[in-house]
Amino acid sequence: MRHPWDRRLGVWWIAEDHPDQVAILASPSGTRTFAELAGGAHQLVHALRSIGLQPGAVVAAMLANGVEMIECSLACQEAGWYFLPLNTFLTAPEVARIVAHSGSSVLVTQAQYAHIVAAPELDAVRGDTVVLSIDDIPGTDSLAELRSRFPTAEPPDRLTGSLFTYTSGTTGQPKGIRRPIPPGDPTVTANESALFGRAFDFRPFDGSHLVSTAMYHGGSHSFYMGALNVGQGLVIMPKFDPEETLRLIERFRVTTAYMVPTQFHRLLRLPSDVRARYNLSSLHSVVHAAAPCPRDVKQQMLDWWGPVIWETYGGMESPATIAKPWRWLEKPGTVGRAIRGVTLAVLDDEGQALANGQPGLIYIGTDRPPFAYHGDEEGTSKAFHGGRFTLGDVGYLDDDGYLFIIDRAKDMIITGGVNVYPQEVEAVLLADPRVLDVAVIGVPDEDWGEQIKAVVQLTPGVEPSPTVAADLIRHCRERLAAYKCPRSVDFREDLPRTDAGKLYKRQIRDEYWQAMGRAV
Repeated sequence: MRHPWDRRLGVWWIAEDHPDQVAILASPSGTRTFAELAGGAHQLVHALRSIGLQPGAVVAAMLANGVEMIECSLACQEAGWYFLPLNTFLTAPEVARIVAHSGSSVLVTQAQYAHIVAAPELDAVRGDTVVLSIDDIPGTDSLAELRSRFPTAEPPDRLTGSLFTYTSGTTGQPKGIRRPIPPGDPTVTANESALFGRAFDFRPFDGSHLVSTAMYHGGSHSFYMGALNVGQGLVIMPKFDPEETLRLIERFRVTTAYMVPTQFHRLLRLPSDVRARYNLSSLHSVVHAAAPCPRDVKQQMLDWWGPVIWETYGGMESPATIAKPWRWLEKPGTVGRAIRGVTLAVLDDEGQALANGQPGLIYIGTDRPPFAYHGDEEGTSKAFHGGRFTLGDVGYLDDDGYLFIIDRAKDMIITGGVNVYPQEVEAVLLADPRVLDVAVIGVPDEDWGEQIKAVVQLTPGVEPSPTVAADLIRHCRERLAAYKCPRSVDFREDLPRTDAGKLYKRQIRDEYWQAMGRAV
């Protein structure tokens, strides 16, 4: 028998059936009921239509974590617009490029990004893009004033919208990912979208969902909207803080969350007495994705939080796999098995299928409408082979169809003609308590082609020294074949990562290659 909530889920129906249900339990911009959240989105649709936005328009948003990001997303989802959340760490030239490249009709922002809006690079897009601020930025139109002219009643002629995202650009220029906007009534579409949350056992009207990652990130967006669509209230953090995360889980009896492996690593570095101070027994489904998670780190999290940690592999191009906690414990290191509607293949450099257990480039086939990299026919074409596409990851399938990721193909180091995957070396180094973060890269070497170097951020209180460097190399040699181990270790105060936890490894690598006078 189907649960009665299965027939009336989704933000819009919840707002109608349970208007006083709390949708936002805590956030930098206050709390909201489902009715208030829906009303704010309705009002925004009226306001943006008044300045000429038509179905298919792109609404870009450069906003900090808060209710405003969700209102913008919901407005697009019921007006037939594309919603384009922007990375808040982008520079003015990068913002200008993406706004122009995407054809954004509107850029919604706020005062803390006034320096971006005021930059001369934005002048080039102002003729085609209306800049609206939710608070006071000189030289921009006030979204608050515009909205105040309109009601919070449901707008007529509602149309389903879609998400438009740009990749993080950790291995090159960011690529815009968009699909044709699907037909259908937004209320029905939101109800169907609740199935996304249900796939990770987000239970209807059960507890709350913690938002601890940047809300502009596509993965984060998918999961907080998945939680809202099953009726879970959101607890939105302005930014991640390890101990504050534990406090909020206890205070709000958080049941679900989306996190990235870097957060796990930071949580595990908390002193044992701090970790033991909080009651985390409410946790039910914590999903991680976006970046590789070292096996030891995940095992420690499972030992601490219990079998509540789920994993998913894929990209904004398409989800691909799910690893349920108990399956991961049976097959440590797997990222799961293909979800419904997805097929996986591992191919060699000539595009031929490899036997189970043999590593190669991972290709994903899906029954979803095909994506395209916006304005990049060549990049789209290169990603596809035989109807499947690749995200550029190397891995293998076992005999039961479970996928294991080895590394990014572009990150592979070739030293003395032998392939070394940095992810394996990084996982070993991260197991040393002195290492807070690390990037393993190949640098030019006249004899070997590339030499392996570890660039390390040490745990606070540990001072960099030749002794520590030698210890870390020895730590690797005790656990890895000699050819995989770093020949040298450099120390940095921090390493560049996206809010999704992805390392800007190309940026680090390019610095070394350029300094040594080599092409990158």
